[in-house]
Amino acid sequence: MDDRQSAVALSHADKDRAPVVVAKGYGVVAESIMREARQNGLYVHASADLVKLLMQVDLDQQIPPQLYRAVAEVMAWIHGLESRAATEGLHP
Repeated sequence: MDDRQSAVALSHADKDRAPVVVAKGYGVVAESIMREARQNGLYVHASADLVKLLMQVDLDQQIPPQLYRAVAEVMAWIHGLESRAATEGLHP
């Protein structure tokens, strides 16, 4: 079993397509992905099981249909956080 920290970054820039894996990695690379996200005002969601599944998706590929629901739930959670932050004048 791999105990290194892992991270996956998704982009949903094209709203007509499923989110795309734009970065992924373990250890120092994972830390860099999360640091860059936070520095750019993006939320970081920790879900070891989802990350494990997303690590199997090739870079620049859309997530598979089997992961749509799980990713949609995370995106809805992030949207809720962003909405609250905007209402309260906060930043991530």
